[in-house]
Amino acid sequence: CNDSEARGPFDPEDLNLTDEALRLKYLGPKQTELFLPICVMYLLIFVVGTVGNGLTCTVILRHKAMHTPTNFYLFSLAVSDLLVLLVGLPLELYEMQHNYPFLLGAGGCYFRTLLFETVCLASVLNVTALSVERYVAVVHPLRARSVVTRARARRMLGAIWVLAVLCSLPNTSLHGIQQLHVPCRGPVPDSSVCTLVRPRFVYNLVVQTTTLLFFCLPMATISVLYLLIGMQLRRERVLLSCQAKGRSASEARARRDSGRAHLQDRSRRQVTKMLFVLVLVFGVCWAPFHADRLMWSFVSHWTERLLLAFQYVHIVSGIFFYLSSAANPVLYSLMSSRFRETFRQALGLGGRCHRLRPHHSSHSLSRLTTGSTLYDLGSRGNRTGPPAENGGPEWQRETDLS
Repeated sequence: CNDSEARGPFDPEDLNLTDEALRLKYLGPKQTELFLPICVMYLLIFVVGTVGNGLTCTVILRHKAMHTPTNFYLFSLAVSDLLVLLVGLPLELYEMQHNYPFLLGAGGCYFRTLLFETVCLASVLNVTALSVERYVAVVHPLRARSVVTRARARRMLGAIWVLAVLCSLPNTSLHGIQQLHVPCRGPVPDSSVCTLVRPRFVYNLVVQTTTLLFFCLPMATISVLYLLIGMQLRRERVLLSCQAKGRSASEARARRDSGRAHLQDRSRRQVTKMLFVLVLVFGVCWAPFHADRLMWSFVSHWTERLLLAFQYVHIVSGIFFYLSSAANPVLYSLMSSRFRETFRQALGLGGRCHRLRPHHSSHSLSRLTTGSTLYDLGSRGNRTGPPAENGGPEWQRETDLS
């Protein structure tokens, strides 16, 4: 064995091992441990998420009464979730069953990494924009005349997806196809994996920056926005209650106005409550995903115990990652009678036989994207009326989701 061929620590035992034994030693088992139970859970999430998000897109597209700025953001979220479920999940299941070799080539590796990174960034940007829209509609209703419009929502969504793709390119460029190379033996057949091929410190910087800019800061901003929204709704509720007590019983018109105000207030609170729960579920489901990536980027010296902990974190993060793609339609069905009714109609399950009318109210990687990371770690076990025209006062006719 000459020195020019030795590209790493040389283990004399490697000279006597078969190719299969070398792959097992350095890449781990070909099939991920716990593949069967994970597969069953993923398939259940796939069915629920695909049907639910498909119905969400269908009812928003088919019913003009659902063409509101808020629902446009929900539609974009559903598209993002469908991409994850229809493309990302099958790819990951295949890789869990066949950790190596990666058969899709460099193009498939780039596409896989770009897909996971793009939907990750697009989802958090969608949720943030949706929260800002809700804040303006509730706290600054007069400004909502010009801000909360369908045209503005479409432009915002276009910018969100373009920004998500552009910000996904740095991480995508760090990945590629790598084949196992054993000193004094050369490349090992059928050992190619889609993994990190650039310097590790660059990847660490990209992941940590992405987590800060596209998870920590957005979730902190969203938390402040919903705190302000809650305070505003509470002030309005107290004000309505005080006005109702101060009116004479003979003021019939005042009572009707008060009743309409209470109905509108309840509608706004219901919509805000549903979106708040959506954001809460989003944060809970995506936290393990970022914890998984941060753990791999921060830990430089891996022990057997850390490797075991990472494997469990990776499994949990995967379940919650895909669960977030299936959870939104379930939330819509549980918390919105309008979505629930349109879902029933789309499924042909009957329900009230009337056309939807807009209600007038005041307001509505692998995941690590590093391929087989345990390969890099040297693990031994893998791991209202017609819709308003663009720019019109849509803030006055947001579809009632309650």
